[in-house]
Amino acid sequence: MKLGISEIENNARKLPNWNLQGHESIVCKLEFDTFMLAVAFINRIAALAEIADHHPEIFNVYNRVELVLTTHDCDGLSQKDFDLAEKINRIV
Repeated sequence: MKLGISEIENNARKLPNWNLQGHESIVCKLEFDTFMLAVAFINRIAALAEIADHHPEIFNVYNRVELVLTTHDCDGLSQKDFDLAEKINRIV
């Protein structure tokens, strides 16, 4: 279920490392010391995403990783996005 604007803003305030992109997605941009560390991080979040059955858009250039979360089924942000972002934050 798509969240309302106030729910989105309240959830976003609780998430360090993530920024709202409009009210349609949340974005996290990270930089690692090496390419291998960036890829290891991607592999760790891939496992989380599979368990949650909710998959981020993942962009990687050398040591930089960008994650975008949105729920395509509701064409916006749902609680699933914020729950997965919180789990990803635990391993950052």
